[in-house]
Amino acid sequence: MIELPVRKLRDDAVVPDRAYSGDAGLDLAAVERVELGPGERALVATGLAVAIPDGHAGFVQPRSGLAAKHGITIVNSPGLVDSGYRGELKVVLQNTDPRDAFVVEPGMRIAQLVVVPVPGVAAVEVEELPDSERGERGFGSSAA
Repeated sequence: MIELPVRKLRDDAVVPDRAYSGDAGLDLAAVERVELGPGERALVATGLAVAIPDGHAGFVQPRSGLAAKHGITIVNSPGLVDSGYRGELKVVLQNTDPRDAFVVEPGMRIAQLVVVPVPGVAAVEVEELPDSERGERGFGSSAA
C-alpha cells in the first residue's frame, strides 16, 4: 500500500477514501454547489491538493452511480493528475441528460481518484515500426 499525501485547502473539504475495502478508487467530494442544466458542464472544486508519488499517476474518473442514475460524467475522462502537480483537484463534470438538471451539493461524492504506477517512457524516433498482428488497422478493425 502506498501513502497519498492529501492537503485540505478548505476546512469543509473531505479527505478522499474508499467506499469499500478493496475499491480501486478514492471518492472525491465537491466543496461547492453547482447546478448543471441539460448538456451543461462545469469545473467543480474539491478543496484538495495531493502529492501523487513519483512513478505514479492519478486518474480522475466518473462515479458509475452518478452516470447510470443521472447521466453525470467527466468530460476529460479520465482526467490525468501528474506526480508533480500540487494545485487543487477540480473535476470537469457534464450533465448528459437531455431533460433534467442536476445539482451538485457540497460534500457530494462526484468522482473517484485512481492512483496507478506508470513506467518512464522516452520517445525514440525510428525509420520503421516493428510488425504486429493488427498492423495499421484502426477504428472498428476488430468488429465481426
